[in-house]
Amino acid sequence: MISKAKIRLIRSLEMKKQRDAHRLFVAEGNKLVADMTGVFECEWMLAATPWMAAQGHIPARELIVADEGDIRRASLLQHPQEDVLALFRLPAYDLGEADPAHQLILVLDGVRNPGNMGTLVRVADWFGIAHVVCSTDSADVFAPKAVQATMGALAHVAVHYADLEPYLGKYRDAPVYGTFTEGDNIYEKTLSPSGIIVMGNEGAGIRPSVEALVRERLCIPSYPAGRATSESLNVAVAAAVICSEFRRRTDA
Repeated sequence: MISKAKIRLIRSLEMKKQRDAHRLFVAEGNKLVADMTGVFECEWMLAATPWMAAQGHIPARELIVADEGDIRRASLLQHPQEDVLALFRLPAYDLGEADPAHQLILVLDGVRNPGNMGTLVRVADWFGIAHVVCSTDSADVFAPKAVQATMGALAHVAVHYADLEPYLGKYRDAPVYGTFTEGDNIYEKTLSPSGIIVMGNEGAGIRPSVEALVRERLCIPSYPAGRATSESLNVAVAAAVICSEFRRRTDA
């Protein structure tokens, strides 16, 4: 049976200051935890016996055999139906590896919604983008809702947090693309196989200080041209369209 102290620890990790203090984050779900095991250091894992048996060796500091009631009590999900919950150590990434000289980097400026954050990491993973750089006021990708929304992509993508102006200013020779409603049609632009793609806040877009460092302004045109439509696409949907076009064009 899981102890009350461990349940309190799990609950505390809903708050960023506690995740930072303990250097831990929570992941739940059979596939999600399986994807992350071996990539992130596992502090301890609460799991049903059949799930453990199916995994074979599990590199966790502590394994706790659980029944359905234990997992339900410990879970942060509204309707827990999985067999495993784990606490992993927060990783330490090197921002210097997010170098756009020979790879695409996705930059997120003020993305606040944890679900959008997790989906954007999934988009990056799907299109082979290994590094995502976020402004310091963006949603924490290690928040429980964001972790769940990554669907395991967090195991393949390094997510960094940095002041964007110094980061973008460091790479003055790399193409920096940004998305704007009044930008150039992405389907008519020349695109580079490497560089930086900047996506902005869900409501406000890219902030002026970051916009000043964008050298190529892109937009996704609605269809047909001139038809009345919604104001914009969801940021994660827009990122998927843009990353797809970069890969389609530059890998052809």
